[in-house]
Amino acid sequence: MITQQLSTPNTFEKQFWTWKGHKIQYTVLGEGKPLVLIHGFGASIGHWRKNIPVLAAAGYRVFAIDLLGFGGSDKALINYSVDVWVELLKDFWSEFIQEPTVFIGNSIGALISLTVLAEHPKISAGGVLINCAGGLNHRPHELNPPLRLVMSAFNKLVNSQTVGTFVFNRIRQKPQIRRTLFQVYSDRTAVTDELVELIYQPSCDPGAQKVFASILTAPPGKTPEELLPRVTQPLLLLWGEKDPWTPISGAKIFAEAENEGKNIKIVPIPNAGHCPHDEAPNLVNPEIIDWLQQLTLPIPPNN
Repeated sequence: MITQQLSTPNTFEKQFWTWKGHKIQYTVLGEGKPLVLIHGFGASIGHWRKNIPVLAAAGYRVFAIDLLGFGGSDKALINYSVDVWVELLKDFWSEFIQEPTVFIGNSIGALISLTVLAEHPKISAGGVLINCAGGLNHRPHELNPPLRLVMSAFNKLVNSQTVGTFVFNRIRQKPQIRRTLFQVYSDRTAVTDELVELIYQPSCDPGAQKVFASILTAPPGKTPEELLPRVTQPLLLLWGEKDPWTPISGAKIFAEAENEGKNIKIVPIPNAGHCPHDEAPNLVNPEIIDWLQQLTLPIPPNN
Protein backbone atom coordinates (compact mmCIF):
# COMPACT_ATOMS: atom_id res chain seq x y z
CA MET A 1 0.00 0.00 0.00
CA ILE A 2 1.42 3.39 -1.02
CA THR A 3 0.50 6.42 1.08
CA GLN A 4 1.25 10.12 0.93
CA GLN A 5 -0.48 13.36 1.87
CA LEU A 6 -3.20 15.26 0.05
CA SER A 7 -2.40 18.96 -0.22
CA THR A 8 -5.68 20.29 1.19
CA PRO A 9 -6.63 22.31 4.28
CA ASN A 10 -7.73 19.06 5.92
CA THR A 11 -5.02 16.47 5.39
CA PHE A 12 -6.27 13.05 4.36
CA GLU A 13 -4.21 9.95 3.94
CA LYS A 14 -4.02 9.07 0.27
CA GLN A 15 -4.13 5.34 -0.45
CA PHE A 16 -3.95 3.30 -3.63
CA TRP A 17 -5.69 0.11 -4.68
CA THR A 18 -5.08 -1.84 -7.87
CA TRP A 19 -8.21 -2.60 -9.88
CA LYS A 20 -7.88 -4.57 -13.12
CA GLY A 21 -4.27 -3.46 -13.37
CA HIS A 22 -5.10 0.23 -12.82
CA LYS A 23 -4.11 2.37 -9.84
CA ILE A 24 -7.14 3.76 -7.99
CA GLN A 25 -6.73 6.49 -5.40
CA TYR A 26 -8.98 6.67 -2.36
CA THR A 27 -9.07 7.91 1.21
CA VAL A 28 -10.91 6.80 4.34
CA LEU A 29 -11.53 8.69 7.55
CA GLY A 30 -13.54 7.97 10.69
CA GLU A 31 -15.34 4.99 12.23
CA GLY A 32 -18.93 3.82 12.00
CA LYS A 33 -21.42 3.07 9.25
CA PRO A 34 -19.81 3.39 5.81
CA LEU A 35 -20.33 6.21 3.31
CA VAL A 36 -18.78 6.35 -0.17
CA LEU A 37 -18.35 9.80 -1.78
CA ILE A 38 -18.29 9.96 -5.59
CA HIS A 39 -17.14 13.14 -7.33
CA GLY A 40 -18.41 14.65 -10.57
CA PHE A 41 -16.80 15.20 -13.97
CA GLY A 42 -13.28 16.63 -13.77
CA ALA A 43 -13.25 16.54 -9.96
CA SER A 44 -11.58 14.27 -7.39
CA ILE A 45 -11.35 13.41 -3.69
CA GLY A 46 -10.31 17.00 -2.97
CA HIS A 47 -13.72 18.28 -4.00
CA TRP A 48 -15.04 16.67 -0.78
CA ARG A 49 -12.46 18.36 1.45
CA LYS A 50 -15.18 20.40 3.22
CA ASN A 51 -17.36 17.34 3.82
CA ILE A 52 -15.15 14.36 4.68
CA PRO A 53 -13.96 15.55 8.13
CA VAL A 54 -17.44 16.76 9.12
CA LEU A 55 -19.12 13.48 8.17
CA ALA A 56 -16.36 11.47 9.86
CA ALA A 57 -16.71 13.54 13.05
CA ALA A 58 -20.44 12.78 13.03
CA GLY A 59 -19.67 9.08 13.46
CA TYR A 60 -19.28 7.63 9.98
CA ARG A 61 -16.51 5.77 8.15
CA VAL A 62 -16.10 7.98 5.10
CA PHE A 63 -14.55 6.66 1.92
CA ALA A 64 -13.88 8.94 -1.04
CA ILE A 65 -12.59 7.58 -4.32
CA ASP A 66 -11.08 9.03 -7.47
CA LEU A 67 -12.90 7.33 -10.31
CA LEU A 68 -10.70 5.73 -12.95
CA GLY A 69 -9.62 8.51 -15.31
CA PHE A 70 -9.82 11.27 -12.68
CA GLY A 71 -7.81 12.77 -9.85
CA GLY A 72 -4.91 10.61 -8.69
CA SER A 73 -6.25 7.46 -10.32
CA ASP A 74 -4.79 6.16 -13.56
CA LYS A 75 -5.79 7.82 -16.82
CA ALA A 76 -6.45 4.46 -18.45
CA LEU A 77 -6.92 4.39 -22.21
CA ILE A 78 -10.23 2.54 -22.25
CA ASN A 79 -13.78 3.17 -23.44
CA TYR A 80 -15.33 4.94 -20.46
CA SER A 81 -18.95 4.51 -19.39
CA VAL A 82 -21.14 4.68 -16.31
CA ASP A 83 -21.01 0.88 -16.23
CA VAL A 84 -17.20 0.91 -15.87
CA TRP A 85 -17.39 3.08 -12.75
CA VAL A 86 -20.31 1.14 -11.29
CA GLU A 87 -18.27 -2.06 -11.59
CA LEU A 88 -15.30 -0.27 -10.00
CA LEU A 89 -17.42 0.79 -7.02
CA LYS A 90 -18.96 -2.67 -6.63
CA ASP A 91 -15.49 -4.23 -6.52
CA PHE A 92 -14.22 -1.50 -4.16
CA TRP A 93 -17.11 -2.28 -1.82
CA SER A 94 -16.31 -6.00 -1.94
CA GLU A 95 -12.65 -5.31 -1.15
CA PHE A 96 -12.96 -2.75 1.65
CA ILE A 97 -16.50 -2.43 3.05
CA GLN A 98 -18.75 -5.51 2.81
CA GLU A 99 -21.78 -4.02 4.58
CA PRO A 100 -24.71 -1.94 3.32
CA THR A 101 -23.34 1.48 2.38
CA VAL A 102 -24.74 4.93 1.64
CA PHE A 103 -23.46 6.24 -1.69
CA ILE A 104 -23.16 10.02 -1.94
CA GLY A 105 -22.48 11.63 -5.31
CA ASN A 106 -22.42 14.97 -7.09
CA SER A 107 -23.44 15.45 -10.73
CA ILE A 108 -22.38 12.35 -12.69
CA GLY A 109 -21.28 10.95 -9.33
CA ALA A 110 -24.92 11.17 -8.25
CA LEU A 111 -26.05 9.38 -11.41
CA ILE A 112 -23.45 6.68 -10.76
CA SER A 113 -24.70 6.40 -7.16
CA LEU A 114 -28.28 6.00 -8.38
CA THR A 115 -27.14 3.31 -10.82
CA VAL A 116 -25.38 1.43 -8.01
CA LEU A 117 -28.57 1.52 -5.94
CA ALA A 118 -30.66 0.24 -8.84
CA GLU A 119 -28.30 -2.47 -10.06
CA HIS A 120 -26.63 -3.61 -6.81
CA PRO A 121 -29.19 -3.29 -4.00
CA LYS A 122 -27.29 -5.79 -1.86
CA ILE A 123 -24.43 -3.34 -1.28
CA SER A 124 -26.39 -0.09 -0.91
CA ALA A 125 -28.30 1.19 2.11
CA GLY A 126 -29.33 4.50 0.56
CA GLY A 127 -28.19 7.36 -1.62
CA VAL A 128 -27.53 11.07 -1.37
CA LEU A 129 -27.79 12.68 -4.80
CA ILE A 130 -26.39 16.19 -5.12
CA ASN A 131 -27.47 17.95 -8.35
CA CYS A 132 -27.90 14.64 -10.12
CA ALA A 133 -26.91 14.58 -13.78
CA GLY A 134 -29.34 13.19 -16.32
CA GLY A 135 -26.56 11.39 -18.19
CA LEU A 136 -22.80 11.06 -18.50
CA ASN A 137 -23.17 13.56 -21.32
CA HIS A 138 -26.03 15.06 -23.32
CA ARG A 139 -28.16 12.85 -25.50
CA PRO A 140 -28.56 14.40 -28.96
CA HIS A 141 -32.32 14.79 -28.61
CA GLU A 142 -31.81 16.86 -25.44
CA LEU A 143 -30.06 19.63 -27.39
CA ASN A 144 -31.65 22.08 -29.80
CA PRO A 145 -30.44 21.62 -33.42
CA PRO A 146 -27.86 24.48 -33.41
CA LEU A 147 -26.29 23.34 -30.14
CA ARG A 148 -26.42 19.73 -31.33
CA LEU A 149 -24.28 20.68 -34.33
CA VAL A 150 -21.88 22.69 -32.16
CA MET A 151 -21.41 19.81 -29.70
CA SER A 152 -20.94 17.31 -32.54
CA ALA A 153 -18.24 19.51 -34.08
CA PHE A 154 -16.58 20.06 -30.69
CA ASN A 155 -16.50 16.33 -29.93
CA LYS A 156 -14.84 15.68 -33.30
CA LEU A 157 -12.20 18.31 -32.53
CA VAL A 158 -11.46 16.85 -29.10
CA ASN A 159 -11.05 13.38 -30.61
CA SER A 160 -8.94 14.60 -33.50
CA GLN A 161 -5.40 13.24 -33.68
CA THR A 162 -4.15 16.59 -34.99
CA VAL A 163 -5.98 19.26 -32.95
CA GLY A 164 -7.39 17.27 -30.01
CA THR A 165 -4.43 18.00 -27.74
CA PHE A 166 -4.49 21.70 -28.68
CA VAL A 167 -8.21 21.99 -27.86
CA PHE A 168 -7.80 20.13 -24.57
CA ASN A 169 -4.83 22.27 -23.55
CA ARG A 170 -6.91 25.40 -24.10
CA ILE A 171 -9.81 24.04 -22.04
CA ARG A 172 -7.63 22.98 -19.12
CA GLN A 173 -5.81 26.29 -18.63
CA LYS A 174 -6.36 27.72 -15.15
CA PRO A 175 -8.09 30.93 -16.35
CA GLN A 176 -10.51 28.83 -18.41
CA ILE A 177 -11.16 26.47 -15.49
CA ARG A 178 -11.93 29.51 -13.33
CA ARG A 179 -14.31 30.93 -15.95
CA THR A 180 -16.12 27.59 -16.18
CA LEU A 181 -16.46 27.39 -12.41
CA PHE A 182 -17.83 30.93 -12.35
CA GLN A 183 -20.63 29.68 -14.59
CA VAL A 184 -21.70 26.94 -12.19
CA TYR A 185 -20.91 28.38 -8.74
CA SER A 186 -23.37 31.01 -7.58
CA ASP A 187 -20.92 32.29 -4.95
CA ARG A 188 -17.78 33.28 -6.82
CA THR A 189 -15.79 33.56 -3.60
CA ALA A 190 -16.01 29.75 -3.40
CA VAL A 191 -13.96 29.53 -6.62
CA THR A 192 -10.58 29.65 -4.92
CA ASP A 193 -7.08 29.10 -6.25
CA GLU A 194 -7.09 25.81 -4.35
CA LEU A 195 -10.22 24.63 -6.17
CA VAL A 196 -8.82 25.59 -9.57
CA GLU A 197 -5.59 23.73 -8.74
CA LEU A 198 -7.53 20.61 -7.70
CA ILE A 199 -9.06 20.45 -11.16
CA TYR A 200 -5.98 21.57 -13.09
CA GLN A 201 -3.36 19.19 -11.68
CA PRO A 202 -4.91 15.87 -12.84
CA SER A 203 -5.35 17.36 -16.33
CA CYS A 204 -1.54 17.43 -16.62
CA ASP A 205 -1.27 13.64 -16.29
CA PRO A 206 -0.33 11.60 -19.35
CA GLY A 207 -3.49 10.27 -20.97
CA ALA A 208 -5.79 12.97 -19.54
CA GLN A 209 -6.74 14.30 -22.98
CA LYS A 210 -7.67 10.81 -24.22
CA VAL A 211 -9.81 10.25 -21.11
CA PHE A 212 -11.56 13.58 -21.67
CA ALA A 213 -12.28 12.71 -25.29
CA SER A 214 -13.50 9.21 -24.42
CA ILE A 215 -15.93 10.47 -21.79
CA LEU A 216 -17.33 13.20 -24.04
CA THR A 217 -18.27 10.59 -26.64
CA ALA A 218 -19.26 7.81 -24.23
CA PRO A 219 -22.80 6.44 -23.95
CA PRO A 220 -24.79 8.68 -21.57
CA GLY A 221 -25.98 5.72 -19.51
CA LYS A 222 -29.43 5.05 -18.10
CA THR A 223 -31.56 8.05 -17.19
CA PRO A 224 -32.85 8.70 -13.67
CA GLU A 225 -36.31 8.00 -15.07
CA GLU A 226 -35.16 4.51 -16.06
CA LEU A 227 -33.35 3.86 -12.78
CA LEU A 228 -35.82 5.19 -10.19
CA PRO A 229 -38.45 2.45 -10.55
CA ARG A 230 -35.79 -0.09 -9.58
CA VAL A 231 -34.62 1.80 -6.48
CA THR A 232 -36.12 0.73 -3.16
CA GLN A 233 -33.54 2.33 -0.85
CA PRO A 234 -34.11 5.75 0.77
CA LEU A 235 -32.87 8.78 -1.16
CA LEU A 236 -31.88 12.28 -0.11
CA LEU A 237 -31.91 14.69 -3.01
CA LEU A 238 -29.96 17.94 -2.52
CA TRP A 239 -30.09 20.49 -5.33
CA GLY A 240 -28.42 23.89 -5.69
CA GLU A 241 -31.27 26.13 -6.83
CA LYS A 242 -29.09 28.24 -9.13
CA ASP A 243 -27.48 25.40 -11.10
CA PRO A 244 -27.42 26.30 -14.82
CA TRP A 245 -26.06 22.90 -15.92
CA THR A 246 -28.60 20.62 -14.24
CA PRO A 247 -31.43 23.00 -13.28
CA ILE A 248 -33.55 22.21 -10.26
CA SER A 249 -36.40 21.43 -12.64
CA GLY A 250 -34.59 18.08 -12.99
CA ALA A 251 -35.82 17.25 -9.48
CA LYS A 252 -39.36 16.96 -10.85
CA ILE A 253 -39.04 13.25 -11.62
CA PHE A 254 -37.86 12.60 -8.06
CA ALA A 255 -40.79 14.60 -6.68
CA GLU A 256 -43.16 12.52 -8.79
CA ALA A 257 -41.56 9.33 -7.44
CA GLU A 258 -41.90 10.68 -3.90
CA ASN A 259 -45.60 11.32 -4.51
CA GLU A 260 -45.93 7.72 -5.68
CA GLY A 261 -44.62 6.46 -2.35
CA LYS A 262 -40.84 6.35 -2.81
CA ASN A 263 -38.78 7.15 0.28
CA ILE A 264 -37.28 10.37 -1.08
CA LYS A 265 -36.50 13.62 0.70
CA ILE A 266 -35.86 16.63 -1.55
CA VAL A 267 -34.02 19.68 -0.18
CA PRO A 268 -33.30 22.73 -2.38
CA ILE A 269 -30.07 24.52 -1.42
CA PRO A 270 -30.64 28.28 -1.83
CA ASN A 271 -28.10 30.54 -3.57
CA ALA A 272 -25.96 27.57 -4.66
CA GLY A 273 -25.06 26.18 -8.05
CA HIS A 274 -23.95 22.80 -9.40
CA CYS A 275 -21.68 21.81 -6.49
CA PRO A 276 -23.45 22.90 -3.29
CA HIS A 277 -21.44 20.46 -1.15
CA ASP A 278 -18.37 22.60 -1.92
CA GLU A 279 -20.08 25.97 -2.31
CA ALA A 280 -22.40 25.76 0.72
CA PRO A 281 -21.09 22.97 2.99
CA ASN A 282 -22.59 24.76 6.00
CA LEU A 283 -26.02 23.94 4.53
CA VAL A 284 -25.30 20.60 2.89
CA ASN A 285 -23.40 18.81 5.68
CA PRO A 286 -26.14 19.23 8.33
CA GLU A 287 -28.79 18.02 5.87
CA ILE A 288 -26.80 14.87 5.11
CA ILE A 289 -26.04 14.14 8.77
CA ASP A 290 -29.65 14.71 9.86
CA TRP A 291 -30.91 12.37 7.12
CA LEU A 292 -28.30 9.73 7.94
CA GLN A 293 -29.20 9.80 11.62
CA GLN A 294 -32.84 9.09 10.78
CA LEU A 295 -31.98 6.37 8.28
CA THR A 296 -33.07 2.85 9.09
CA LEU A 297 -30.75 0.47 7.30
CA PRO A 298 -32.66 -2.08 5.23
CA ILE A 299 -32.02 -5.79 5.51
CA PRO A 300 -29.92 -6.55 2.42
CA PRO A 301 -31.47 -8.94 -0.11
CA ASN A 302 -30.10 -12.48 -0.37
CA ASN A 303 -29.16 -12.16 -4.07
